[in-house]
Amino acid sequence: MSRVMVVWCPDWPVVAALADEGLPTHLPAAVFSANNVSACNDGARRFGVRRGMRRRDAQSRCPELKVHAAVPDRDARAFEPVLAAVEELRPGVAPLRPGLLALRAPGRFYGGEPAAAALVAERLVGLGVWDCRVGVADELFTAEQAARRAEPQDCHVIEPGASAPFLRGLPVEAIEDLPDGRDAVSLMRRLGLRTLGDVADLRASDVRDRFGPQVAWVHRVLGGDGAVLLATRTPPPELACHVDFEPPLDSAETISFSARRTADRFVAGLAQQRLVCTEVRIEARAEGESDGEVACSRVWLHPRWFGAADLVDRLLWQLQGASGPTPGRTGAVRAPVDRVVFEPVTVVPEAVHADGLWGGTEERVERGIARVQGMLGHEAVVRPVLQGGRSPRDRQAFVAWGERPAGLRPRSIDGGPPWPGTIPPPAPSRVLADPWAAEVVGPAGRPVAVDDRGAVTCPPERFRAEPSGGWQSVAAWAGPWPIEELWWEASGGRKVARFQVVGVDGRAWLLTCDEGVWWTEAVYD
Repeated sequence: MSRVMVVWCPDWPVVAALADEGLPTHLPAAVFSANNVSACNDGARRFGVRRGMRRRDAQSRCPELKVHAAVPDRDARAFEPVLAAVEELRPGVAPLRPGLLALRAPGRFYGGEPAAAALVAERLVGLGVWDCRVGVADELFTAEQAARRAEPQDCHVIEPGASAPFLRGLPVEAIEDLPDGRDAVSLMRRLGLRTLGDVADLRASDVRDRFGPQVAWVHRVLGGDGAVLLATRTPPPELACHVDFEPPLDSAETISFSARRTADRFVAGLAQQRLVCTEVRIEARAEGESDGEVACSRVWLHPRWFGAADLVDRLLWQLQGASGPTPGRTGAVRAPVDRVVFEPVTVVPEAVHADGLWGGTEERVERGIARVQGMLGHEAVVRPVLQGGRSPRDRQAFVAWGERPAGLRPRSIDGGPPWPGTIPPPAPSRVLADPWAAEVVGPAGRPVAVDDRGAVTCPPERFRAEPSGGWQSVAAWAGPWPIEELWWEASGGRKVARFQVVGVDGRAWLLTCDEGVWWTEAVYD
């Protein structure tokens, strides 16, 4: 079989997160999943931060640590330019995961495997990926381990037939990135296995039964077998469309009208691939500018997907916003435009956004919201989404219109029961932005409180829930639902108990007793 080349970009989730926020890569940063470190960079490792470490332990070792949520879509999107750059040198790239790719080693064409690896590293450095490492071997697993032991922007070549001796000297920690690899490594340590050579000396049936199919595959590789065919991808089709104007046009309305057929062609090209575009970059190049410069460029988001009319509208708004008012010339741009480009940033299968049985947001409403968002800014128009939390306010999150939610807390614990301390349904219809001061008393006007065991000191008889409202009697009540929050903080945290209270007027309230002080948190209208 052909030799395999693996390109590894270490700590890619951290690199993608820092690049997404425009931060330099030397800052200590980590990506967290389920409140544990899933990836960290060298800046964080210098302070003792390691994978698998809890968030509070990592931040105690490095208070300046940049914290990022795990977003697989962001990592894959940031890795796409790397895949495209390598595909220009050698078609047939197999993306293993964001930050790791494989291909058949193009050694003969470029004058040797080290020369081909140097060319790949040079191309990636040109993209701004400074830490890239290349490994070449007879098969995939050995090539990946060789890449992990190469220096930055360098190549580690395992000569033909030398894979087994190279692998036998590696520690068993080399298989940690395999599925269920950490559990297998933990078991190997307890059994006294320290290197892959120790694993190779075991019988194949014992390895398969004790450690699973992934380690059994590594065992076959150690025995000179186990090579797999690369699942190479077909280079994605060119989906971007552009139109040139000769002579250049200087009116926003004329430019938008002239780009209508190009917008139709853009949408039709996506439809042929059974795709729709949810995020698009629109560029307008002014006359006399170089190919790398544009008069105005902007990325637009859509809550569903872009049609031709949506693209034309966004182009018009973009040109009007970038040009500003020009005295005496309505709709004029500051410089004549000779090219308009529609480039998809995010595409999804068209089935994802198929119309539901009861329809969705009306198209005119979506266009109006997008227009307001274009005038006020991307973060100025938001929509509420539901996430996990104990209180109604904690369960609210706001996401920019047209953007997919990311980094939300799960609604349940590991897909099972809801969060501890969550009030039972029904949910309140109105959550107050700022809680109102309230009062609750029992018999003889005695204040109601909650003791350390979570029991009320006396049953509530009267309450006042609104700042301008009067006292009324309690018709029914439920609770308390006590919860102790932030108990690990130096301040000692706080103890909160929530009550559902119904007045004699029929209105229901969600009241909170916070260390003996009562607040109105939400209303059941």
